[in-house]
Amino acid sequence: MKAFEVQFRYQDRNEGTVESTVKVDASSLPGGVAKATREFVKGLDRKQRFDMNKNGLEITAKAVGAATEAPAKQSTEAAAG
Repeated sequence: MKAFEVQFRYQDRNEGTVESTVKVDASSLPGGVAKATREFVKGLDRKQRFDMNKNGLEITAKAVGAATEAPAKQSTEAAAG
C-alpha cells in the first residue's frame, strides 16, 4: 500500500478559508482521496458541511511513499537473519 497526503480547502462562514491535511494509506490515488474525504467530512458539523457544499471543496493530493511495505520487508529480513 502507498501513503498519500490529501489537503482540503473550503470557505467557512465564520473562519474564512479552512484548510486541513489528512494522511492515508491506500492502494491507489483515487482510493486514497476517497478514504481521506470520508474521514474529513465525518469531522465536520452540519453548518460546516453546508458551507463546504455551497462554496465547493478544493482537494489536492500527492503520494508521499510506500507506508506499509517498508516495515514488512524489515521484519522479514530480521526473521531470516
